[in-house]
Amino acid sequence: MDTIYKEISSSSVKLEIKDTKTGKIFIRELPIDYYENSYCLRLKGEGLDGKPVEMIFYSKEGVDKLKDLTGSGPDKDNCK
Repeated sequence: MDTIYKEISSSSVKLEIKDTKTGKIFIRELPIDYYENSYCLRLKGEGLDGKPVEMIFYSKEGVDKLKDLTGSGPDKDNCK
């Protein structure tokens, strides 16, 4: 039976990059906080100036949830 994960988090990420000119693969480990659930993927780190930087990528479900929480979603009751 496959395990279903509700969320994934880590204090570092490993990137695998394939150079378009040479085809060589490079692997870099970066100190970026990673968090993922069914609503979003969030990356947190430091900018060049040393200040905190955060990027969030929302799934369709995440966008729909945000719309619902801010009153922009459909006018229907989800509790039945």
